Amino acid sequence: MASPEDLEHMGFEKLEGGEIKEGLKLILRAAKKYEDEKKLEDAARLYYYFGYFFLNRLGKPEMARKPLLKSASLYIKLIEAELDRFEVDMVRLNEFCSKTLSVFATVGDERNLKKYAKYFAEIYEDLGKAYMDNDEVENAIRAYEDAFRYYKALGDPDSTKRIADSLITAYGRLTEEKVAANDSAGAAEAFYRLSFYLLEIFGYDTHYVEIMDTAARNYEKASKVSYSQGDLDGTTTHLLNAQYAYMLAGNSSRAKLIGINNIRMAYQVVGSYQRAGDDRNTARKLLELAQALLAVGKYKEAFKAYHEAVRLDSRIDNRIIMRAALLKIYGAEKRSAGILSAVGDVEYYLERGNRERAIELADGTLRAVPELESLIKMLHEAEGISVEE
Repeated sequence: MASPEDLEHMGFEKLEGGEIKEGLKLILRAAKKYEDEKKLEDAARLYYYFGYFFLNRLGKPEMARKPLLKSASLYIKLIEAELDRFEVDMVRLNEFCSKTLSVFATVGDERNLKKYAKYFAEIYEDLGKAYMDNDEVENAIRAYEDAFRYYKALGDPDSTKRIADSLITAYGRLTEEKVAANDSAGAAEAFYRLSFYLLEIFGYDTHYVEIMDTAARNYEKASKVSYSQGDLDGTTTHLLNAQYAYMLAGNSSRAKLIGINNIRMAYQVVGSYQRAGDDRNTARKLLELAQALLAVGKYKEAFKAYHEAVRLDSRIDNRIIMRAALLKIYGAEKRSAGILSAVGDVEYYLERGNRERAIELADGTLRAVPELESLIKMLHEAEGISVEE
């Protein structure tokens, strides 16, 4: 007569104690009981865990298929229920959609993978239109960005360009609002993101360059505001963003000048956090310092700073950010729309919390560039990864 919560707790205790068979039995019982009690999100979560445990930990894909498909069916019900709500929770919706497609991809169900990817793309497109009609621009952008990635994954260029056009309109509205409010940091971020959708439609041309340059100038303006307020941490962050935006816009001389000035200040900020014993902020600023050094060609110093950042904070986010930096530098140098488009996708998946997809895409894009082999080796050495791995 135990509750599903109690069964789940006991199941994970058994797993932690090495009693795998008993632990999995209890977790499956908990999942079924959650389902009986109409607690579908908990049931879906446990079926999903159960399936991937068999697949990844026990290496039994035949045992994983049924619970994974069960979780997918429950996530689809949760998606439909979420869409019926007066206010849709975009974070929950994105999680449910991502997990559903992850299951279909894992079990090799190509038909349902394409069917539901198209269904989700259409859902997000409709949500984006509704939000724009209600002047909820930021929600519209979030919905359209999700639709854009689903259509892109489906290999539907017409729909991808249609959504990119909608995003350009939405981001145009947002930049106007941020500029009118004298929010230079917010405007910079909006112009930066807008540039990637211009890149999708026009490639690396004057449309993209002009907007990325505008982003850079707004980041630089934001750095001056932070400096006037005595916020050296914020100043260096904005300067790093300005450095990379100028570089992406093809203004390498301005990017280098800002980078050199920023590096000097960043060392000061790192030192102040180190003296305070603040490891988390030390790691954050070391990562920024590593990116600034990388962009001015100081590779040895960059990877030394990165190694220290990873030693203090080994989260996968830091590894994704450093890979994106390498791709930005190469993409800017070659003026490659393809590489820079991949950067936009990596940053999207990181922001959405899909770290596996972000690092998979970043690594795949890096491996496809033979010229980056020596820098990738230095990256791996900084992370403590052997060449064989």
